Amino acid sequence: MALPAPFDKLRLPVIAAPMFIVSGPELVLAQCRAGIVGSFPALNARPAAQLDEWLDRLTGELPADGSRPFAVNLIVHKTNNRLDEDLALCAKWRVPIVITSLGAREDVSAAVHGWGGIVLHDVIDNTFARKAVEKGADGLVAVAAGAGGHAGAQSPFALMQEIREWFSGPVALSGAIACGRSILAAQAMGADFAYIGSPWIATREANADERYKQAIVDGGASDIVYSNLFTGVHGNYLRASIVAAGLDPDNLPHSDPSRMDFGSGGNTAAKAWKDIWGSGQGIGAVKAVESVAQRVDTLAAQYDAARRELAGRADLSVR
Repeated sequence: MALPAPFDKLRLPVIAAPMFIVSGPELVLAQCRAGIVGSFPALNARPAAQLDEWLDRLTGELPADGSRPFAVNLIVHKTNNRLDEDLALCAKWRVPIVITSLGAREDVSAAVHGWGGIVLHDVIDNTFARKAVEKGADGLVAVAAGAGGHAGAQSPFALMQEIREWFSGPVALSGAIACGRSILAAQAMGADFAYIGSPWIATREANADERYKQAIVDGGASDIVYSNLFTGVHGNYLRASIVAAGLDPDNLPHSDPSRMDFGSGGNTAAKAWKDIWGSGQGIGAVKAVESVAQRVDTLAAQYDAARRELAGRADLSVR
């Protein structure tokens, strides 16, 4: 199946994940200009009127031909009292890609289709994937184990296998993808795109505390803690930030899922994502704080090298 037009001129098959607080116009513009899809959560624009300003800037500074597409993430859960207002602004600026989270909705999908946009919905298992497509999603973001933020618990192999048994539309795979070799691996599993988040935190354009950026550089997979305490939904967080908040990362209580809070993470005195820093397990690949352009250059070089290496192995296997 051919990919929809917004994706056909990318340098790399990568969608940058929208990260609460961290993703803003500077980061998105840098990502798009480097040749990947940049994205941000609508809730990062505060007050809500600022979203209008951000979308004005993005549409004004990116090519009008759609060759550098961006995405806006909308939380469609009932706790988001800004959804209607944010959706109306996305319609005003004809946002090319909308990533919906936490409960697919037919009316939201229909609205996006009404202005010619594409809907990707993030899912953590095959059941949610089917529901999303039934409610009008054009594509899926498969959030597997190891992803930063609100992550699933399933292996990417199992998740992609089940989705590709019935769905032929666009799929982005998320879960500890932080190098070019992993982008190629995502494609080998059946994904069209790698959905990458945590490596962008350690970039100059990210709206993140310098300590947060350095913690990404210094950290590895063993520094990630999986908990639902902070927002009511399971997610992956940096151990160091949990310790700094005065909590024991090895003895965190479970939160009542009915107490979901996606505004700032209000289930503890320490706020996710302000005090408790989200991160995926792939950060061991991040060696320095650098520009987005430099990181994309590195990913592209690694990706091309991995493709050549794999092609070489295939040539040897048939001799």
